[in-house]
Amino acid sequence: MAATTTASLRVGDLVWGKLGRYPPWPGKIVNPPKDLKKPRGRKCFFIKFFGTEDHAWIKVDQLKSYHLHKEEMIKFTKGKRFQQAVDAVEEFIKSKVSALTSSEEKNKHISSEDKRHNSSTDISEHNTRKRGRPPKEDSLPEPSTVKRWDANPIAAYKWKLVKDDPHFHHFLLSQSEKPGSCSAIIQKLKTTAEEEAESTSIQAADSTATNGNIIPTDKRIGFLGLGLMGSGIVANLLKMGHIVTVWNRTGEKCDPFLHEGAGLGRTPAEVVSTCDITLSCISDPKAAKDLVLGPSGVLQGIRPGKCYVDMSTLDPETSTEISQVITSRGGRYLEAPVSGNRQLSENGMLVILAAGDKALFDDCSSCFQAMGKKSFYLGEVGNASKMMLIVNMILGSFMASVAEGFTLAKIVSQSQDVLLYILSQGPLACAFLDQKCQSILQGSFKPDFLLKHIQKDLRLAIAMGDSVNHSTPVAAAANEVFKKAKTLDQSENDMSAVYLACNQRP
Repeated sequence: MAATTTASLRVGDLVWGKLGRYPPWPGKIVNPPKDLKKPRGRKCFFIKFFGTEDHAWIKVDQLKSYHLHKEEMIKFTKGKRFQQAVDAVEEFIKSKVSALTSSEEKNKHISSEDKRHNSSTDISEHNTRKRGRPPKEDSLPEPSTVKRWDANPIAAYKWKLVKDDPHFHHFLLSQSEKPGSCSAIIQKLKTTAEEEAESTSIQAADSTATNGNIIPTDKRIGFLGLGLMGSGIVANLLKMGHIVTVWNRTGEKCDPFLHEGAGLGRTPAEVVSTCDITLSCISDPKAAKDLVLGPSGVLQGIRPGKCYVDMSTLDPETSTEISQVITSRGGRYLEAPVSGNRQLSENGMLVILAAGDKALFDDCSSCFQAMGKKSFYLGEVGNASKMMLIVNMILGSFMASVAEGFTLAKIVSQSQDVLLYILSQGPLACAFLDQKCQSILQGSFKPDFLLKHIQKDLRLAIAMGDSVNHSTPVAAAANEVFKKAKTLDQSENDMSAVYLACNQRP
């Protein structure tokens, strides 16, 4: 099948491209940039997706003819952005047809002798063209291309299921990082948590998908809290076809999602009582407890069988307390904090750390697939909170160290641009480093991960260490720098604004 498909595709063809867990998207086969190498041993084409700025290498078994499968794809994939992409394709086709029609009108004025001359010239050029040479990038698929697709047994053509593949799932031109590679030792010595998570998380869930798509649960989903992370999560839940009801303390943040088909809950209690599974993503432990225990809160909507999933980053004690009050009413509870930032949330590339009700974790499978690239089940309530605090403790300490390094480079008259370039060529190279360093160089700290939130996580991680008589001196030092940044009114800016605290002279 792959060989036949490869022979029938060429640069300029319009196709449906399937990238990882995302739904099929309309695109065009184009020539890749000269400095972008094709993945080794992969039969693939470079696709420019309509309605986005994304490009990607897509394997041939994840491509279908746009024209032959248009009705099928429009039927099974919904969403405003998807429709905009389809409209962009149709506009492209119309513009090409219009251009061809205009060209034909001009040709009517050419003499018959010129026509014969042009015809013979065209034939000569066609015959001398090297075999397999692609047409110009903007050309439409030739009729012969469509016939070749049609000659294949279309009914038997299915999207092949794709596991996470760094060469394809993350090979967007808009991302600066290169695909990472795991050492053989890490692959061989997987932890018990990873093995258990892989059996129930995104890869296993993908195997139940129709044509490689996420099958949204038929359960009604509630979502409380539309901040930087929550907004991206809800957008992806809706994009993948989930039935979602939203609530936010400031109601105007709900409006964009209502236009995308979400329902509106007047209170947290109302959302919980009308939905099967309610998720929340709140700023800190106090806000999380108030949401559950306060007036018209989550607890008032809980009755036997209702499910509550807290995706906030909390201390394990608070998460355990919330679990106890939810289960005391016959409800089911799962803590599921997420590792990522605003951009990863919008791109549906979060990492979900979950603990608590295992059956509820399984019930949330399609939701976790929609919002994240990987989900882990870590056992009893409290484990996910502990792991999340450790992850963010490392993240915050690293950010503070980077800020301190860039400050020192400036003081000793070393180029910060050169420093970033050197770092990008070594073992520390990653998208996070590049993004945060660019913020420092540009002096722009647009929030991607709020500074006040990483400081809160550092504080909670230090307290967790203290509770077991374990000191965390590096995290404690980083915490002090972030606290200083907060006194400089940087709480609502990105965590990279900690550079301003490092850069301030005593």
